Amino acid sequence: MGREIAVVVSNDNKDVSVIETINAIKNAGFKNVFIQWYNKEWKPSQEEQLKYIRENGFNVIFAHLGYQNINDLWLENDSGNKLVDRYKNDIKICKENKIPMVVMHLTSKSVAPKYNEIGLRRLQEIADYAKSLNIKVAFENTKIKGYLDYVIENIDNENVGICFDSGHYHVHFDDDLDFDKFKNRIFAVHLHDNDKSDDLHLIPFDGTLNWENTIKKLKESNYNGPITMELCYRYEYLNMGIENFYKKGYEVGKKLKEMFEKE
Repeated sequence: MGREIAVVVSNDNKDVSVIETINAIKNAGFKNVFIQWYNKEWKPSQEEQLKYIRENGFNVIFAHLGYQNINDLWLENDSGNKLVDRYKNDIKICKENKIPMVVMHLTSKSVAPKYNEIGLRRLQEIADYAKSLNIKVAFENTKIKGYLDYVIENIDNENVGICFDSGHYHVHFDDDLDFDKFKNRIFAVHLHDNDKSDDLHLIPFDGTLNWENTIKKLKESNYNGPITMELCYRYEYLNMGIENFYKKGYEVGKKLKEMFEKE
């Protein structure tokens, strides 16, 4: 059977509706997707998107939860407390929809309050709630170092791991991550590329990331989940059309799969 290949149902694609995106993903051969559960005013809504995704027979491997006001997590204020309720509600909805895992950010933007026990306490509550529903939580490496280490070291919950984002790793972390520290804790991946100018969400091999080395590191960390790409249809890709964009993405997914399965 080997590894599955998956892709995000992106609401950031240019010049196409999310329905056209889902159709193109299906036509390209993908059977697995992850969804953006951001609680934004999307048309069609995230609930309608999920319904259409299910009707098309996709397996939803995880939900990427929103990160509006996420920096308040680390502040002693009401907004931070409300985040806990919002995330617990999102996790409950995932349980009801048989989605086994959520991916969360720990910060947004380039500056955030220093990680601390206030945020840790809130995250522990979210993680414990998720565990009670048997939902895994994977925290992503975002723009600022230190948060992921702090949370993984201090949250006592085997349902908690990380989501390795190759784009952030390349542009924000300069390809530097202590993989040994996260061995056996990588629950999910966001695989995409950039040229280090910005977080571009390019198809792998269209940027400057060293994929041989990245996949070697993931294998050494015992990552055994799907080849999950976080691609965005924009920039020069608009010239190829949405259908060809996802066909190319699927072919590249197969190439990454071969690299993972090589001894």
